[in-house]
Amino acid sequence: MDLTEKPLEAHNVLSDLHDAVDSVFLALENNADWGLSGNRPDQYLSDIVADAAVHESLKPLGYGILSEESEILTPENELFPTVVVDPLDGSTNASRGLPWFATSLCAVDGEGPWVAVVADLVSGRRYDAVRGWGARKDGKAIEIVSCPALSDSLVAVSGLPQKDMGWEQFRNLGSAALALCSIAEGQLDAFVDCMPDAHGVWDYLGGMLICQEAGGVVYEAEGRELCILDRHERRTPVAAAGKKLGDELLSQRQTFGFDN
Repeated sequence: MDLTEKPLEAHNVLSDLHDAVDSVFLALENNADWGLSGNRPDQYLSDIVADAAVHESLKPLGYGILSEESEILTPENELFPTVVVDPLDGSTNASRGLPWFATSLCAVDGEGPWVAVVADLVSGRRYDAVRGWGARKDGKAIEIVSCPALSDSLVAVSGLPQKDMGWEQFRNLGSAALALCSIAEGQLDAFVDCMPDAHGVWDYLGGMLICQEAGGVVYEAEGRELCILDRHERRTPVAAAGKKLGDELLSQRQTFGFDN
C-alpha cells in the first residue's frame, strides 16, 4: 500500500503501535536509572526513555504524537492519525519496583479513538482494540460477560475516595490504563477517578477504547468530552463493566464535587 495515496488501514496502524511497544520494552530493558528526571516533580528518567522509543518508532512513519512527556507532533499529512501516548503509565510504581505499569497508545481519527494498544510492561500482557472490531488480550478476543451489583463489586480508584460508595472492596493501583483493561478482562468491575481534573487524555484513552470494545462503559464525571487532543486539559473518568454499575458509581462520584 502506498501510504502517500491511501488512508491507513486499521490493521496497519495496529501493527505500527505494537512495533512501538516493542521499542519501549527494548529501551526499558537497557534502562539503568529509574529515578526522577529533575525536569518536573512527577517525571522520571524512565518516562523520557520510553517516550523517546515511541517517537523513534512512530515519527518516521508520519504519525502525529500527543504524549504526556513531550510537545505535540503534528501528523505528516491528513492521512495519518495522531497517536495519544502515555509511554509509562504508573511510572511511580515502576520507580519503586511495584509491578503495575504500562505503555498506552491510542490512534485517533476524525471519529475519535480508533486503534489502541496497552502493554503491561511487567507481565508482557498486551491488550488491543480497533473501534467496531472488539478487544483482545494477547491476540485472543475478550468480552465482558457479567457485571456484579455495586455491593459485590471490586473497584479501582485513583486518589482518595471521600466516602464508601457502596462497593464490596476497592483498590488504588496507580495505572488508569491497566485498570480499564482489567475491567475489559473481568479482573476489576469498575474504575473511579476520585481526584478533580487529574488525568490527561493519555492516561485513559487507550484503556477506554479497549474497555468499551469489550462491552464496558466509560463516562466523564462532569459530562465532558473524553477524547481531547489538548495536553493541558484534564478529565475525570468513571468506567464500569456494565451500565447499571457505571451509572451508580457516576452518581456517587458526582456527590463529591469537583473542587480542588
